[in-house]
Amino acid sequence: MRFLVQRVGHAEVKVDGSSVGKIDKGLLVFVGIRNDDTELIADKMTDKLIRLRIFEDQDGKTNLSAGDVGGDFLVISQFTLYADMRRGNRPSFTDAGAPEMADRLYNHILGRLAGAGFDPKHGIFGADMKVELLNDGPFTVMMDSDEIIK
Repeated sequence: MRFLVQRVGHAEVKVDGSSVGKIDKGLLVFVGIRNDDTELIADKMTDKLIRLRIFEDQDGKTNLSAGDVGGDFLVISQFTLYADMRRGNRPSFTDAGAPEMADRLYNHILGRLAGAGFDPKHGIFGADMKVELLNDGPFTVMMDSDEIIK
């Protein structure tokens, strides 16, 4: 599982020109799900995301989590995080999770965030989404379950 996390001043996702998810200060999270991902992996990744300290404290140090600063989450499914570019010029997505399984885990992640007291905004799984954001910093990190969960 991969989370591409961006600290944002604001972010919005639209489908067919209509806003379906919008946040002010918080984290925009693109979620890539692989064929062998599980709910246990999703739980560990989401828990790490909730505790991720990439907001600045009063001394300018990145010591605060989204919850510490009253930040929100905008979560977008992004199977292209598992693009395989080793051969040719067209990416292969054979490692990306099958749609039914990936949608189930994506919703599990949203539920985990809600269970932690957040009101996560989100896109529509499988839809053609347009994402607008103001990256704050810019600050972008990649969370990969292969590195986080050993």
